[in-house]
Formats: sequence, structure tokens, C-alpha cells
Amino acid sequence: MPSLPVTRSHALALAVGLLALLAVAGRTLAGAGSSSAEPAQALVATRSPAAVSRLVVHVTGAVAQPGLYRLNEGTRVADAVVRAGGATASADTAAVNLAAPLADGMQVLIPSRVAGVAGTAAAGTAPAPAGRVSLNAASVDELDELPGVGPVTAQKIVDYRAAHGGFGSVDDLDAIPGIGPVRIDQLRDLVGP
Repeated sequence: MPSLPVTRSHALALAVGLLALLAVAGRTLAGAGSSSAEPAQALVATRSPAAVSRLVVHVTGAVAQPGLYRLNEGTRVADAVVRAGGATASADTAAVNLAAPLADGMQVLIPSRVAGVAGTAAAGTAPAPAGRVSLNAASVDELDELPGVGPVTAQKIVDYRAAHGGFGSVDDLDAIPGIGPVRIDQLRDLVGP
């Protein structure tokens, strides 16, 4: 097939035609791109992580920096202790469930070891008789297992001994809110100082 000479006007017409074709193709692709971009943006929005809820907890007791702290939901008591600068040398972390989840408005109290403790009994007291739970050494979990003593009352017992240097006798339980004479009588054969 013989080649035809291409004139300047033919080349110009061909260039204008190609530009028009590219413009139409660009609009078509841009229109298709924008309609598919909306679902992609919606997909990204639905897959983005939900906003993390924040908790405010009061960390006090035997920690380096007691105070109010904001922590992410799902954190544990151990995280709150770390945020408060860690436990002090006198802290009795065995008396606290460090794995317990935090709740908004919660107070985390890290008690100090009982002052004047000799073995498992406070100074001037005899150790708990064999087979009995020691009020001066038992953990919150051990106290919680006693009849009529739940986790809240068990924590109150631990807090009391930390603040007052321990229990001299079973009758000292009367100072714990929620424990009265009837409960003390029920516990008398199960616990000792």
C-alpha cells in the first residue's frame, strides 16, 4: 500500500482528535474512579479501629507517684501501678490482684507491708493457730474464701491491716465496715491474727 504524504494540517487534525479521545477516556476513568473511591473510603472507615475508651483511676498507697491516671480500656491493675511510677519497696503487691481489669472511677490501693511483722504475725500477737487463716498474712483471695467474706470485705481487711499495723485479735474485725458480732462469731474458729 502506498504511503500518503502527511501534511501539517493532517498532523494537527490527528493530534486534536487524539487529545479529544484522551479527554473523553480521562473523564470516563475519573468517573469510574470516583464511584469506586466512595465504597473504598467507606470500607476504610469501617475497618479503622474504633476510638479507644479511656478510664480514669485513682492509684494510691505504696506507689511512687499516687494520683489520678487516664488509661486505656482493657488495662489491668498492674498497668495502673506502672503508670504511677511502680510499687515502692514497702509495697505488698501480693495482697493485690495485679491481673484484675480496671474500671472507670476505680481506686487502686497498693498496701504497704504490715509494719512490725515478725513472720506472719504482727508484733505482740501470736500467729494464727494451725489450719486457720491469718488475718495479718492472708491475701485478698484467701480472705475471700472465708464464709460471708466477699472480695470487697477481704480488701477492707487487707487495707485495715496496712493502715493499722495488723490485727491483735479476731475481735479487731469489728472495725471493718460490714463485719459485725455475728460474722465475727462465725469466723472465730476459722481465722487468727
